[in-house]
Amino acid sequence: MSETASNARAHIGRHRIALASGALELSWAWATDTGRRRESNQDAAFAGPPLFIVADGMGGHIGGEIASASVVERMGALAAGRTVTTRLIEKALARAVKDIVAHPETTDQGTGTTVTGVFLDASKPEPHWVSLNIGDSRVYLLREGRLAQITVDHSVVQELIASGRLSPEEAENHPYGNVITRAVGPSEGARPDYVRLDVVDGDRFVICSDGLTKELTDYGIQHFLDEHPAPADAIDAMLDAALENGGRDNITVMVLDVARTAAAPATGGIATS
Repeated sequence: MSETASNARAHIGRHRIALASGALELSWAWATDTGRRRESNQDAAFAGPPLFIVADGMGGHIGGEIASASVVERMGALAAGRTVTTRLIEKALARAVKDIVAHPETTDQGTGTTVTGVFLDASKPEPHWVSLNIGDSRVYLLREGRLAQITVDHSVVQELIASGRLSPEEAENHPYGNVITRAVGPSEGARPDYVRLDVVDGDRFVICSDGLTKELTDYGIQHFLDEHPAPADAIDAMLDAALENGGRDNITVMVLDVARTAAAPATGGIATS
């Protein structure tokens, strides 16, 4: 059963999922902030098993909000059925594109949104996490003390890094740092990249818009995860640090903790007839 609540800043939830081989105990928190230089917040997020996503809208004040809200609404509706697959994800994204096109306030100023996150695929006896990504919002995984970026940015800068024409250090202040190469929008393809991941006890996911990664390094993100075992405390610390470092964009960050328990051993007994 899910429990959701909120404090002054964070949306908090817990949920237990029964498995054939035990159970998963999920706990999460997410929060969003306009930042210090933007007039409005075009980010949106959804957290509800089995789906956890963040969307970062673009294309002007109204356009970005329309796009991110449409994607989160359509994809979040999948969680009500408790079954999420890549096929259903892509159908939801196609519907979101139609919603964006049909919205009376959609503009021609490059309206679109990123979307990234994870969902639990329990369609087989052994469940897996699946990450999804369109754009430059990110999914990180902290496993056994090591933080790894799971998603690959769809951006001009990432393409330059991959081709060896730019170093990660040079990329931090590149003039094309905000230019992405894939988004969900009226004229954009809507198929994400996917990565399948084992379900491991103790995993921590971070799902965030680039407003966080513009202000915090991967080392900084891991530092706050290590310092704060509770998801709500971790996101509060990361948001505070991102704002202190400049808060140049809208900032959305979600932390999802995974605890896996084994099935209880069968008790012995004597059968009688």
